[in-house]
Amino acid sequence: MDFDYVIIGAGSAGCVLANRLSADPSVRVCLVEAGPVDRSPLIHTPAGIIGILPTRHVNWAFETVPQPGLKGRLGYQPRGKTLGGSSAINAMIYIRGHRTDYDDWAALGNPDWSYDGVLPWFRRSEDYFGGADTYHGAGGELTVSALDAHPATHAFIEAGRKSGHAVNADFNGAEQEGVGHYHVTIRNGRRCSASVAFLHPLRDKRPNLTVLTGGHATRLILRGNTAEGVTVLVKGRDVELRARRETIVAAGAFGTPQLLQLSGIGDEADLRPHGIAVLHALPGVGKGLIDHPDYILPFKSPDKSLMGVSLQGAAAMTKAFFEYRKSRTGLLASNFGEAGAFLRTDPSLSRPDVQLHWVTGIVDNHNRTLHTGHGMSCHVCVLRPKSRGTVGLNSANPLAPPRIDPNFLSNDDDVTTLLKGYKLSREIMHAQPLARYAGRELYVKGVSSDDQLVDLLRRRTDSIYHPVGTCRMGSDDMAVVDQRLRVRGMDRLRVVDASIMPTLIGGNTNAPSSMIGEKGAAMIAEDWQGRAAA
Repeated sequence: MDFDYVIIGAGSAGCVLANRLSADPSVRVCLVEAGPVDRSPLIHTPAGIIGILPTRHVNWAFETVPQPGLKGRLGYQPRGKTLGGSSAINAMIYIRGHRTDYDDWAALGNPDWSYDGVLPWFRRSEDYFGGADTYHGAGGELTVSALDAHPATHAFIEAGRKSGHAVNADFNGAEQEGVGHYHVTIRNGRRCSASVAFLHPLRDKRPNLTVLTGGHATRLILRGNTAEGVTVLVKGRDVELRARRETIVAAGAFGTPQLLQLSGIGDEADLRPHGIAVLHALPGVGKGLIDHPDYILPFKSPDKSLMGVSLQGAAAMTKAFFEYRKSRTGLLASNFGEAGAFLRTDPSLSRPDVQLHWVTGIVDNHNRTLHTGHGMSCHVCVLRPKSRGTVGLNSANPLAPPRIDPNFLSNDDDVTTLLKGYKLSREIMHAQPLARYAGRELYVKGVSSDDQLVDLLRRRTDSIYHPVGTCRMGSDDMAVVDQRLRVRGMDRLRVVDASIMPTLIGGNTNAPSSMIGEKGAAMIAEDWQGRAAA
C-alpha cells in the first residue's frame, strides 16, 4: 500500500498531522494506530477517566523498571491506546506551559521554537470559550472551555488566595503563576480529544485520508539512510505501508524511541544485546527521558457532596447518570481536576517550579486503591526536574512493552523542591474556607520531621503522566531530530510528538503536543513545497 505520508500514532500530534496534511487533496495520507476506534463511552464521558486510568481499557498501562528513588517501587505509566492517544484518557486539562519554556528551547539551538514562534500554532487549533485575543484563538478545531465547578473547588481557590497566592483567571495568558480554575478540552459535556477535534469531522469527507486502527508498527522500512515506510502487524499479518514523501513517527515518548530502536536506529550499546544490527547510529534515541514526579495529598472528608464510595455516593452517581444522559451536565461532565496552581517554592525564582492539581475526590495509587467514604486530593509535582531517565528495549519482539526508566527523584534537588511543594499544598488544604471540607490526611500519622516527610514522598511519589524528551530536538551529538523535526542523518523520516521536547515544559503536555503537530505539519508542507519549487 502506497501513500505520500505515513503517520505512525494517532495521538495528540498524529491526529493534527493527519488533518493538516490531508487538507491537500493531491496527497494520500495514512494514519496508523495500534489501538481501536475511539467508540468507548468511557472516553467521551469526562468522568470516565475514573474507569480508564487504572485499567487496560484503551490504555497501554505500562510499568517502569524498579525505581531506586521511589524505594524500589515500579512506577505506573498509563498511555492512550486508541484514536486520540493519551488525549482520549487524560484529565482534559489545557495548559501550554510557561512562555520561558519555549525560549529555553530556542536558546538550546532551536530558534524557530521560541514562545513567539509557537504561540500562533497554539492559537490556530484553539476554539477558546472567551473568544480570540492576544493569547487565544477562536474557531479552531480544539474546544477549550470552562467547567461548572464544585463548591469545594471555589473554596480551594479562595484558600489559595488566603494563603498568599494570586488568583489567576487564565494560566495560558499573560502570566502563569497563581491559583485558579483549569480550562479543559470538553465540548458540550463531552471529551474533545485530538480524535474528536481533528479526525471525526473528516469522516467520509477526505478520500485521500486512510485511518488504519489495530495496526501495530513493528519496524521502519529503510533503504540506506532513507525511510520508505513502515511494516505494520494487522490481525496477525505483516502489511507494508510505503511512503513516497515521508514517514512520520508520532508514537509518543515511549513508542517512538522503541520503534526507532527496533528498526536499527539508535545507540549500538542499546541494540546489540537484543541482536539488532545498527543501521543508523544515533546515541540519543531513548535518552533524556523527563517526567513530572508527583505526590498526592489525599484527605478523608465528612462532606458527602465530594466524590466517594458510599451509599450516598452510589445514589449521587445514579442521579448523575440520568442527568448526564439528559443534558450532558452534572457530575459526569466534570474531569474532577477542576482547579490548580502554579507556585514558586522560593520567591527568588523567576517562574513557578511546582504545579498543583486539585481533585474533588480521593485519588490513590492512580485510582487503583479505593477508599470507602468521601474525600478530596491535591497533587503536587515538580515542574522542571533535574532527574533524567531512559527508554529502551526489553526485547527485540515489537509486541513487548518498552523498558521505561524515568529515574525519579535520583537528583536530590527534585526531592527538596517536592518537599517544599508539599508544604505549600498542605498550607492551602488547611486554610479556610477549604478547611471545612477537610478531614483527615491519609498516610501522615506519625510523620512530622523533614526526614520522615522525605521518606513518605519517596514511598508514594509517581508520575503525573508527562513523559517527554526521548528523541529530543537540537544540534548537539545527542539530539535525535533537528529543529525541523527531521531525524538527523536520515532522509524522509521525521519525529513529531512530545519525544522531541528538549526540556520538559512547566505544565501538562497535551496542548504542547498538539502544537508540535501543528507546527510540524506546516514544516513538512513547506519543505515539500520547497522541493517542488527547486
